[in-house]
Amino acid sequence: MEVRSNLFLAIKNKTQFYQMECRLEDCYLVVRASWFRKDNEKAKAAFEKASKGQEIISSPWDAAKHMESAAALAKELGHWNEVSDHYRRASELYIECGRSQPASDAVAKAASALEEVVPDEAVRLYTDACVILEEDGKEHMAFDLYRAVTSIHVKLGRYTDAATVLLRWGVAADKCNAVNSQCKAYLSAIIVYLYAHDFQQAQKCYNDCSQIETFLNSDQNRCASKLLSAYEEGDTEEIKRVAKSSTISNLDHVIIRLARKLPTGDLKELKGDEAKEEEPLDENDLT
Repeated sequence: MEVRSNLFLAIKNKTQFYQMECRLEDCYLVVRASWFRKDNEKAKAAFEKASKGQEIISSPWDAAKHMESAAALAKELGHWNEVSDHYRRASELYIECGRSQPASDAVAKAASALEEVVPDEAVRLYTDACVILEEDGKEHMAFDLYRAVTSIHVKLGRYTDAATVLLRWGVAADKCNAVNSQCKAYLSAIIVYLYAHDFQQAQKCYNDCSQIETFLNSDQNRCASKLLSAYEEGDTEEIKRVAKSSTISNLDHVIIRLARKLPTGDLKELKGDEAKEEEPLDENDLT
């Protein structure tokens, strides 16, 4: 009796597996046919079903690949919520496989697709892609992602957020001993603050970053020092000269464009703000 029961279960399992294989094959056929007819909607639905089928038969890698294909078609169709959801799901499936790089890449693809239409969501996605790599000790692979997030913030005029990302990039570069990238990130953050006409924050950023020996002894530090000194002296020509230096020319293009526009505000107002911060001495106050 036990033998018959086991045989029945084996046949049943084999039948279910065969049915699943058939359903997957049907999905592949629909995809091919839909592509031939340029029916992206049906092709997307077929990839979604194929991905689910691969999940059921415990094949997360193939499931992720199909879900990425569905996401790409959702982008073509302008279904932006699905673009984010599908790429995120693909990322989760890659993580199940223990593959952080394709998991990060999937989320980054969603971010890239949404940059123009939903920039805030793109920022969140790029940030999540960075976290995936950071948690796996692969900070060096996240540099392009930091660059992309910085560019979005600058484009939207969110200069404080851009500087924050650049400082985070510097920390990540420090962890993987990418000294040049680290120093460039810190100088870039200072330039962003100056472009926002926030000299006090630029000075504070410089002082904080100079506590790090690698930056203190770098060309980027010397460049930042010259720039800040020119601001303190109200020397517009010197600011423009430093902004055209080779050190700044080796930064990312988005930062170079900002540097070339310095100074952005009235330097006399800057000195006025500094004077206001200095409280007059009260001779009658002996405390």
